[in-house]
Amino acid sequence: MNQPTKIITIIGAGVWGTALAKLVSRNHHDVRLWSRHSSESLETVIDYADVILSAVSTQGVRPTVEHLKTLEIPQKTIFLSATKGLDPVTTLTASQIWQAAFPNHSHVVLSGPNLSPEIEQNLPAATVVSSQDSQAAIAIQLILSSDTFRVYVNSDPLGTELGGTLKNVMAIASGVCDGLNLGTNAKAALLTRALPEMIRVGTSLGAKQETFFGLSGLGDLLATCNSPLSRNYQVGYRLGQGQTLDEIIVALKGTAEGINTTEVLLKIAQKQNLYVPIAYQVHRLLKGEITSQEAVKNLMARDLKAEQD
Repeated sequence: MNQPTKIITIIGAGVWGTALAKLVSRNHHDVRLWSRHSSESLETVIDYADVILSAVSTQGVRPTVEHLKTLEIPQKTIFLSATKGLDPVTTLTASQIWQAAFPNHSHVVLSGPNLSPEIEQNLPAATVVSSQDSQAAIAIQLILSSDTFRVYVNSDPLGTELGGTLKNVMAIASGVCDGLNLGTNAKAALLTRALPEMIRVGTSLGAKQETFFGLSGLGDLLATCNSPLSRNYQVGYRLGQGQTLDEIIVALKGTAEGINTTEVLLKIAQKQNLYVPIAYQVHRLLKGEITSQEAVKNLMARDLKAEQD
């Protein structure tokens, strides 16, 4: 695509940030990849940046925000959040934290079925960029789009972000299902019931229901719950195989955001009196209160009900 070269600063040089850096570089933009281990200062790499793309883990969002608040950010700079998680202190999404800190800038959310290793290999994929500022969303769409990466836009950033966040909890459950060799029928039932649970939470927080049927909801759910490339799926699979959470975390390459998200999701569910049976059993499993087999038994033993409740 012929378009002016943009300066994109990517904060977070983990597997996701690195994959995004390669994706943007293929579109011939000026990419600056930064982490807390970089030799350059953050002030240097954000100089003249058209876009500041945050790909840090959830626990890194607030420290990064506080650091950037001490620097001068041009009004034209767009903040793009690619973090899928919930802050344990405030229960806010990453983008909500960015918006509160920089209320006079445009903010965009990136989410979709985008497994990092496949993005790095330049395999075909699609995603969503979402913002209440339609021009900012379109600007990011043009920067990221290529013949192997199709980018859609929508105007529900909260729903887009929550879809990518909540499915990580379901991916742990899905991994458990496969780790226990429960079969295709059980997996299909789990994923089918996972979506309304995500919608129940999302709409209670102000997201649009239809967003969860798109790429950032159902699309990301299918990708993450069916691939060993997903770190959250790996956590569940290994739990199903009998490993302890501590053993899994030590061996895991990168952060499995679903572990923290499950904890925060239960806080939200209790506060708003939401029915989240899958997340509840995942939470108990991660806490070591029950075994994988007991989690499955508990889900199967719930009261019978109508499908559309």
